[in-house]
Amino acid sequence: MTYDRHNIAIIIPALNERLRIREVVEGALRHAERVIVIDDGSDDGTGEALHDLPITLLRHETRQGKGASLRDGFEEALRQGVAAAISMDGDGQHSADDIPRLIDAGNRRPGWIVIGARLRKRSQQPTYRRLANEFGDWGVAWGTGYQIADSQSGQRLYPANVMALGDVPGEDFVYEAQILMSAAQQLGVRCVSIPIEARYADVHGDQQFRPSHFKPLKDFSRITSHIVWQCLKRGGVPAVYRSIRNQPPVIDDADGVLLAPSAHVRQAG
Repeated sequence: MTYDRHNIAIIIPALNERLRIREVVEGALRHAERVIVIDDGSDDGTGEALHDLPITLLRHETRQGKGASLRDGFEEALRQGVAAAISMDGDGQHSADDIPRLIDAGNRRPGWIVIGARLRKRSQQPTYRRLANEFGDWGVAWGTGYQIADSQSGQRLYPANVMALGDVPGEDFVYEAQILMSAAQQLGVRCVSIPIEARYADVHGDQQFRPSHFKPLKDFSRITSHIVWQCLKRGGVPAVYRSIRNQPPVIDDADGVLLAPSAHVRQAG
């Protein structure tokens, strides 16, 4: 099935995002007919800021975390009969104008997860975030058996069969790592990354962003311990290592935004 604006949903988990949420949702509505916002127990009026927009708004009375928000968003999207869903953060760090590029890449790679990888202008990304992301990529590769460019990005296209996976363990940001691993292990689904530019408060001074909910030390510790445990349970560490070495990240740069791709990156063809 070909993806288009009529058969996808945009899923936006939101926790205290009143500052930017309306702008984010209006941007998403320009590119898709279905937008699902999960208000994860916000107390700043996040949901109220969207009351007149043509969206599906789900609300958690208390905070349940990003994993629970994505699970609920996937369930609602499948109930609406979509072929795929695109997740976006509610704080404005993802551009809705990248949605068509995610859809196009999904159509070039049917059945694959598409990740909006923060590869554009990487020199502007805060150093600690860039190093943390690279460490996360290394860790997630041990669960998928192949390398991924920017496995921590929250802007992704998920095919319906991936959204329908049951019993995906992990909460909060661990869930986002685990769903990539579960898709690889249970369905044989791969990831392809497209270059995007994420926006950060310290390099985009004319825009306001709330502090990130992602805490590198705490959250990467949880993700790493989760992955290590998964690897130990599966066994076959030498074989997984060989698989990782032989399968570099796949990047779809159809519109040529990367002027000089690194030699270790395999272009999608």
